Amino acid sequence: MENLSKTIVQPVRRNLEFHLPKERIGDWHSGGAHITHFFNALSIFFPDGERFFIDSVRHYRGRIQDPALKESVRGFIGQEAMHGREHEEYNQALIDKGLPADRYGRIVVRLLGFFTRFTPKISQLAGTIALEHLTAILANMVLSEPRILQNAEPRFAALWKWHALEETEHKAVAYDVYQEVIGGGLIGYIRRCSALLMATLIFWVLVIPFHIGLVRKEGQALNVRGWLSVSNFLWGSPGVLRRTIPDWLDYFKPGFHPWDHNNKHFLNDLDALVSEVDAYGAAAGAGA
Repeated sequence: MENLSKTIVQPVRRNLEFHLPKERIGDWHSGGAHITHFFNALSIFFPDGERFFIDSVRHYRGRIQDPALKESVRGFIGQEAMHGREHEEYNQALIDKGLPADRYGRIVVRLLGFFTRFTPKISQLAGTIALEHLTAILANMVLSEPRILQNAEPRFAALWKWHALEETEHKAVAYDVYQEVIGGGLIGYIRRCSALLMATLIFWVLVIPFHIGLVRKEGQALNVRGWLSVSNFLWGSPGVLRRTIPDWLDYFKPGFHPWDHNNKHFLNDLDALVSEVDAYGAAAGAGA
């Protein structure tokens, strides 16, 4: 049987531009504004979060001995930079609509700045691998459950699928850097598990009010049907968050590795997605 803990998928930097229809930023998901703004709340974290991940991993690049892992780090940095760029454009569409993404973004910046200033580099790397685990299991849901993006505006759906695919492609890179520079051992295990508990708490403590704030600003705060819809979407059917719980718990296994969740087959969709996004770019250029 293949030893998944030794499997390395080399991330590839892809310079894609999605030409998002900004006028659809508040209703691009077929499930309505409440589900749309759940995704939009997640997007607010990405530009500065991706820069934090890059800095955390880059700090240890000189200590990596494995040539394949060095190459993976290069691809990881390239991918995260592209994610940050595209989500900056995405978030600007929220700001242009009068939604408070800029104010919420400053909260994220201050939090990450505090963490960067007052915690050691190894804790920052532990936080990175914890947050990469959260994004990887959410990405797996996007890729494995077609209903999540069903009938969504195609360019927004393509962006989220691209992000999910590349998060899957590089999901083990920061973890492997952590293992190489820290090693396994009890201290390394306790640090990474503590980081996941803390990262999960802080992440949702911010996502929930960001989500509510975006919906409120749209004038949909009292729309009970909308709240029931997003609650069902997250916890009922398809159960985006409910179905990630087993994968989240797997992180606490002493011998855990991200590729224990072997979903590499989804990466076979990357070439088709790149062609789809290129076609959007060509159409945008023709219409200019």
